[in-house]
Amino acid sequence: MTVDVLVRLRGMLSGLPRAEQAIARVVLDDPGTAAELTISELAQTAGTSETTVTRFCRNIGLRGYAQLRLHLAAEAERQRADARPDVNLAGDITPADTTADIIRKVGFADARAVEDTVARLDIDALDRLVAAIDTAGRTDVYGVGSSATVAADAAQKLLRIGHYAAAWSDPHAALMSASSLRPGDVAVALTHSGRTRDILDVLAEAKRRGATVAVITSNPESPAASQADVVLVTAARETTFRSGGTVSRTAQLTVVDCLFVLLAKQRYEESLEAMERAHDAVRGRALPMERDPR
Repeated sequence: MTVDVLVRLRGMLSGLPRAEQAIARVVLDDPGTAAELTISELAQTAGTSETTVTRFCRNIGLRGYAQLRLHLAAEAERQRADARPDVNLAGDITPADTTADIIRKVGFADARAVEDTVARLDIDALDRLVAAIDTAGRTDVYGVGSSATVAADAAQKLLRIGHYAAAWSDPHAALMSASSLRPGDVAVALTHSGRTRDILDVLAEAKRRGATVAVITSNPESPAASQADVVLVTAARETTFRSGGTVSRTAQLTVVDCLFVLLAKQRYEESLEAMERAHDAVRGRALPMERDPR
């Protein structure tokens, strides 16, 4: 539950009112210190009021400030378990960090994104999406910006196991794609914030055409999630040089991999045959191995 609350908070951060964003940043930057503050002290540190702190707690799904402190204390303990004597892996990138420090921090952030995503992945929602894609006439995957590469990866994975799929990143082409969807087809959108206008327009068009709409996002309270029949939530930690949209790729790829393997398992033998055909089709594109002159 602690993971769920703090991951949800990171996903909701950009959509919170400015005063509540200030509270969120204090909480996320140092959960241990924040856990020791009274509600008055937290309000003062964030430059806001006790009433705003109480409203903030309710907006992230908690009963009140006491419950928030419990979650922060648990997260602080979790961070202490991850601590290393020479570098704060959970901390932000600093000018003093060495190359080795940065490698370890990036690796830690990516690994934690995967762990947190898996910890809160809705199994029932994932199974519903698998069932929808398995019987779909076609599956169109949408992503813009940093999500575009994940959309392309998802589409090629589906093609490898015999599902008709295409990825769309250009907003105009995506809208044209969505306009041709039919009932029984599936539209999958990848959006870290869940607030990207291009994606929202595509989802609205897909809904009008009767397609099943799925959204993979870090913000389950976002406008995109509100339009979806299925919502799968990712987790990612921002750092100075890695925005949420960039870090989220690792979490999104984790969800896509789970989706791919579950779909392949649905039709185990057929999937193996389809993957073999795909492999045979591209095998001739590789250059031959050069012989060792010795």
